[in-house]
Amino acid sequence: MTDFQEKRYVGYGEALAYGFASGGKAFVTTPTQSGYLSLFFTKVFGLPAGAVSFMMLLSGLWDAVNDPLIGSVIDKTRTGYGKLRPWLIITPLPFAILTVALFGGPAFLRGVTSTGVKIAYMYLSYILWELCFTFADVPFNGMTTAVSPLPPDRTRIISFSTFISGIVAGAAQTLLLSLMDASEKGLWNVGLRTVFLLIGVISALVGGGMFSLAGIFTKERIVQSARQPGILEGFRVLIRNKPLVLIVLSNMLMSAGGLYNVFTTYYFAEVLKLNSLKLLIDIPGGAVGIGTYPFIPAIKRRFDNKQLMLIHFLAKAAIGVVCFFAGFRHYDSKAVAVPVLMLLNIVISIVNTVKNIISTEMIGDTIDYMELETGERSEGVSFAVSSFFAKLTGSVSTSIATAVLPRIGLTYKTVGGEQVSVKGPKTDFYIWMFYVLVPQLLNALGIIPYFWYNLTGKRLADIRAQLAERRERIVAEREAAEETT
Repeated sequence: MTDFQEKRYVGYGEALAYGFASGGKAFVTTPTQSGYLSLFFTKVFGLPAGAVSFMMLLSGLWDAVNDPLIGSVIDKTRTGYGKLRPWLIITPLPFAILTVALFGGPAFLRGVTSTGVKIAYMYLSYILWELCFTFADVPFNGMTTAVSPLPPDRTRIISFSTFISGIVAGAAQTLLLSLMDASEKGLWNVGLRTVFLLIGVISALVGGGMFSLAGIFTKERIVQSARQPGILEGFRVLIRNKPLVLIVLSNMLMSAGGLYNVFTTYYFAEVLKLNSLKLLIDIPGGAVGIGTYPFIPAIKRRFDNKQLMLIHFLAKAAIGVVCFFAGFRHYDSKAVAVPVLMLLNIVISIVNTVKNIISTEMIGDTIDYMELETGERSEGVSFAVSSFFAKLTGSVSTSIATAVLPRIGLTYKTVGGEQVSVKGPKTDFYIWMFYVLVPQLLNALGIIPYFWYNLTGKRLADIRAQLAERRERIVAEREAAEETT
């Protein structure tokens, strides 16, 4: 055995660049999170809930075909910069332009009265935005495995990514909610149409600029085979990757828990009537989440990634039950809701901080596993499938939640050119239930596939050791071939 494991390929400068690029992506995607997107289309754009629900469902189904195909295209890419980095160089600009187009719809179509035209604009702008996002997101996530063959390097760059993106996402959310409240409370004489257009422009400039750092400063160091795998071959490799299939199945089951993001938005907007109160509730959770990072190495020495995923599922289910019953009689009281939701966010923040790191590591482990089995790496298809289910979570949950809104008595009517909510007698209670309790219980379904996941312990260590030796041999053979020529 050589000193392979003693090397260090990723310096702090490169890790920081990748982290700030992740922050840029978070700045752009924060307003498109399922809850804000549903509120944007129904309350700001004034579109029927049924039309929004169907569009989000259709978008999720399209991703099932679209994302793996894009992943295969990325896997087939061969350039002097690698197969992932070229996409990170060319996508920031169109990504920024389409973000402005998406959130500028209500302002651009201010004088349009045709609901059909508005719905067509929603379809076109959102689907194009999603397409560009996939071409940016898949290679970006794939870089976490291609940037280095060493687990410590990968953990470092993933930690920087999740840490910085969490802070930037918080800043983006603060800006969005503060501007929404300033508009709705009459502190700023502009409507929500203008607020979201401004958010789109700022996201494009700040988020797009930061995201471009990934293409400029990160490098691919894992040697790819010269042969370009076919698209169908990429799918066959994916199906053979049993550990990845189990992760994908878990993500499918977890997707029902995405209702949390949707009803969080509606709870603060329509029950407590103060969007920015969410910022206060997020402070303790955010602080505790940041404080969790230094303990992650010690946590990972005590538990393997599979055990940490099991803890994640059980902890969220337990805290959901506790917080629901702690506040279900006074869910409309700020004095009760604030401390209860702070507790909920603290627990979720701790387990999600760890989960966000290890889940990306685990996908990297499955790619290494298939490299040992087949000699090919499939970052594109593997992370495309992962990206698909992350987006499916948002699409399906937004679709279901938006369809549920009229069923629980929440609708909107136009008054003075603005959308005003109309609620039934139990609407607020149902929003509380779908925010605090139901998502945490549904999320726990994701625990089931992990009972069969075995890419841990000695088996994983042996795979890494064999790959290290094989990669060193390949590099030595190529260097020898170049010297003879």
